[in-house]
Amino acid sequence: MPRAPEPVPVASNENTMSSTQVHHSTAAVRTENVTRHYPMGEGLIRAVDGVSLTIEPGEFVALLGQSGSGKSTLLNLLAGLDRPTSGSVVVHGRDLAKMSAEDLARYRRNDVGMVFQAFHLISSMTITENVELPMRFAEVDRAERAQRSRESLERVGLGKRLEHRPSQLSGGEQQRVSLARALANRPRLLLADEPTGNLDSRTGEGILNLIRDLSLSLGMTVVMVTHERALAERFAQRSIFLADGRLASEEVRA
Repeated sequence: MPRAPEPVPVASNENTMSSTQVHHSTAAVRTENVTRHYPMGEGLIRAVDGVSLTIEPGEFVALLGQSGSGKSTLLNLLAGLDRPTSGSVVVHGRDLAKMSAEDLARYRRNDVGMVFQAFHLISSMTITENVELPMRFAEVDRAERAQRSRESLERVGLGKRLEHRPSQLSGGEQQRVSLARALANRPRLLLADEPTGNLDSRTGEGILNLIRDLSLSLGMTVVMVTHERALAERFAQRSIFLADGRLASEEVRA
C-alpha cells in the first residue's frame, strides 16, 4: 500500500512554502506575505493574513480548511477578482497587486480559467454557445471560436452534445461544460472553487479525474478549493491547509 502523506508543520506565519524565497523562479504562482483584510464595524476581518506560498507549473494543489479559513478569499486573489490589502500575488511573473483594472480583466479573460460550485451556464444558449462566450469577449475570430469550442467539449466527453442546452444535461455534464468553457481560452492556470460541491460523490470523482487528466496532458497548473480531504489526498499532488487566514500545514502525496 502507498505510504500515507505526512503533515509538514509551518513554523510561523512569515515562513514560506516550497522555495518561495526564489524571487525570480519559474513558479506558476507565488504569493509573498499577502493579506486581505476587511473592516467590520470597529473591528477587522483578517480573511487572509500573511500567506506566502509557491506553486510550480503543472502542479495540482488543493486548498483546504474550515469555513472562514481564507481558502476561497485566497483563490479570489489568485483569480484577480479581488485585490490584496498588502503583499504580492505573482502569477507567471506578473504581480496582480500592481495591475490596473483593465490589465486584470485581460488577465482573467486570457490567462486563467475558473470553475465554480455553481455551473453558471446560460440556459437560453446551447452548450457550444456557452463555451464560446469568453472567446467572444476575447475577440477571438468566429471560425477559431467554433473550432476551440468543439475541441474543448470533445476533451470533456461532450462532443456529441454540441447543440444541447444546459437543461438537457445532467449535473455532471453541466459541470463538464463549465470546465470546457474554462479551457476555451487555453489558460495556463485553472482555479476551481468546490467544483464537486453540487455533485454526487461518483460524479464528483469523475470531474476530478477529468481535471487531473487535463492538467497532465496540457501541462496546466490547477489550484482547487475543497473541504473534502479524502478527494484532495486522492487527486492533488499537494494539499495546503489554512486556518484563520494563515498557512497551517501542508501534505505532499507520496
